[in-house]
Amino acid sequence: MKRVTVKDLAKHLLLSTSTVSRALLNDKNIHWETKKKVLQAAKELGYRRNSAAASLKYGRSKNIGFVVPEMVTPFSSKVLRGIQEILYPLGYRVIITECDEDPLRERENLLLLEEFNVDGIIINLCDESKNHDVYQQLLDRGIPLVFFDRMPNDSLNVSKVLVDNFLYASAVTEHLVSKGRKRIAHIMGPPSLRNSQDRAKGYKEVMDKHGISDPALIIEAKGLGFEDGKNAVKTLMEKQIEFDAIFAFTDTLAIGAMNYLLEQGVKIPQEVSVASFSGTELSTMVYPQLSSVEPPLVQMGEEAARLMLEKIKNFDVACREILLDAELKIRSSSSF
Repeated sequence: MKRVTVKDLAKHLLLSTSTVSRALLNDKNIHWETKKKVLQAAKELGYRRNSAAASLKYGRSKNIGFVVPEMVTPFSSKVLRGIQEILYPLGYRVIITECDEDPLRERENLLLLEEFNVDGIIINLCDESKNHDVYQQLLDRGIPLVFFDRMPNDSLNVSKVLVDNFLYASAVTEHLVSKGRKRIAHIMGPPSLRNSQDRAKGYKEVMDKHGISDPALIIEAKGLGFEDGKNAVKTLMEKQIEFDAIFAFTDTLAIGAMNYLLEQGVKIPQEVSVASFSGTELSTMVYPQLSSVEPPLVQMGEEAARLMLEKIKNFDVACREILLDAELKIRSSSSF
């Protein structure tokens, strides 16, 4: 069936296309009876507004890009929920892209969103050292960027929503020390992420303070999946590095490590305590339940959406950084 256009409505009603178009946009200068006739005809004939054409005419698509490293865990989906709660009532739609922790795919997604003429992009990056040129290109073309959780380097002038990774990593490590643990291994995330660096710094500071540091206890995960957590702790055991606790960069790494320990007959937390960062519902779906730092993910999305609206309204408004409080949830994986 042929798409019904404004011209078709105008011909049907014997009105000008300008009058019909303005009536559809609820122009206050169009008589209410005319608006009623236009809307009724639009409904009867099956007229649908052409959003793409409107975006070209008015310079706004009402689309927001959402770029994330993964959608396997509930982390990104909870942030998305917060974004939608703010943007959907205002008529915005969110275009979701997932990068699988691949900077090249992230780059492709960003350029694709630019082609879609999005009004802005909310992003959790894959690698701090990559794609800076694309971020800057988008900003130079007037497309606002808001980053959450993982941050770009400081040379990029953008709005941000984050938690204090150093502070809460320190709190996790102190908790493990308070349980009498002295050989605390840290499964570190990629060094190309500031989150990973800051969490490692928080861990190291507490270990140094208590005089129990050992570089051999820090192992860098090859990736951020369950299998990577398993392989990290497997490496520690194969190297016969003694440990009585694990602090993992994410809950996926921690759960992978826990699964391997349990397979080897290691009792958690009696023999090895386990805790993590960036906890989601996954932390309560394993046994024993996982102790973890849990950022307020829905709130993170809401704040990112508000920052985006500020930038859409006035691109030149000063960028802001919002620091949110997280919560250390102590569960049975570290408490005995």
